[in-house]
Amino acid sequence: MHACVIAGTHSGVGKTTLTLGLLAALRKRGRRVRGFKVGPDFIDPGHHATITGTAAYNLDGWMLSQDYNRACFARAVQDMDIGLVEGMMGAFDGYGGKTEAGSTAEMAKWLGLPVILLVDASAMARSVAALVYGFQYFDPELRLAGVIFNRIGGPGHLDYLREALEDNVDVPVLGGLPEQTELRIPERHLGLRTAEEQPLSPAYIERLAGLIEDHIDLERLLQIAAVRRPPVRVQPAMQRTQPRVRFGVARDEAFCFYYPDNLELLAQAGAELVFFSPLRDRHLPPHVQGLYFGGGYPELHAARLAANASLRREVRDFIERRGVVYAECGGLMYLADAIRDGQGRRFPMVGIYPTTVRLLPRLSALGYVEVSLAAGHGLFPAGTVRGHEFHYSELEEPDLCHGPIRAVYAVRKRPGDSPRPEGYAYKRCLASYIHLHFGSHPACAAGLVRAAEQG
Repeated sequence: MHACVIAGTHSGVGKTTLTLGLLAALRKRGRRVRGFKVGPDFIDPGHHATITGTAAYNLDGWMLSQDYNRACFARAVQDMDIGLVEGMMGAFDGYGGKTEAGSTAEMAKWLGLPVILLVDASAMARSVAALVYGFQYFDPELRLAGVIFNRIGGPGHLDYLREALEDNVDVPVLGGLPEQTELRIPERHLGLRTAEEQPLSPAYIERLAGLIEDHIDLERLLQIAAVRRPPVRVQPAMQRTQPRVRFGVARDEAFCFYYPDNLELLAQAGAELVFFSPLRDRHLPPHVQGLYFGGGYPELHAARLAANASLRREVRDFIERRGVVYAECGGLMYLADAIRDGQGRRFPMVGIYPTTVRLLPRLSALGYVEVSLAAGHGLFPAGTVRGHEFHYSELEEPDLCHGPIRAVYAVRKRPGDSPRPEGYAYKRCLASYIHLHFGSHPACAAGLVRAAEQG
């Protein structure tokens, strides 16, 4: 098979456009292709999936163990011709400045894959050789196998860049992409627009494929990316059981941030997943014993969510009857009393948590977190699970821990930090700003299914 990692010198260098273009060009050639994303990002994998027609998985060296990442990659490429891993930030950026944990470089080494480095050459000439030289020799264990230049000024500029590398760096140049502003996917406060909100059109995908065909040496890239297919080791946690409960999963433009692993682990633990839209469906799916509200953009669709009063009422009644509900980030916002948008307008939500969620003009929280779970709250087993936060909102009444509501998470960003309380439990509903990856503690999925089964 073929597989490689697309790394960048820094954030914003164009990794997503290059990756989407490569996926489109390879798919156009009739190859079976799957995309992967290093790090906790939800949006890029959604666009990968639109192009390939296959789920795209997150690989993460901080949230997930080396064995889990390797097993996930091996399973996902088993029936594929090509696996293409899009890195995050710069190649060596990750959890901290003194460690490679969570970085694209770490993941490439764990998977034993060659790395294609993308360089923004828009304002560079011979100095590009020093830059690539540094990336080649900073970590001798990393296999830097090719370079692609982005935002070049034309064929003459590309020739100049090739000449700069010839006598200084032993890394082949696979091509150079001209500036293509019209192919940029629009962004908003959490990153690119999502695949649910703005699906990539067939014409756009065709243009991406043409860009790669015209400017990148695909045959050379595939030669570099020839690797041995990894063996699949089936873990007990990934063995599917017969469905025992029905779990409603909110999925639409407002709720679209889910790790495929979380949903698969729920299904493998015995949940039949039934998808519904809080924007469009007036009623919950019939006969569900559990509900899962992921993250997304409820603040952008607050008026429509508020207008769907019948579903909001059914969700509240489901929780009051002690139905099992797990909600994260956007899900927490939906279960609050109200959402206040950037213009100060207040929209009523489900009303389980006595606070209004206020949208901010700045980032409120960003980064990996580790959550210690205490026994006894009835949904997740005790243990440690990892995840991340990324939101532009805050709770106007931040202290929710009074009356029947209690915090069941002890959250740390760094090992030496004092834990802060989070994870708000009410009856058998658990909501948090934190996106947990169940792969870091697969018993979480089994715990949700078991709680729903017990009624």
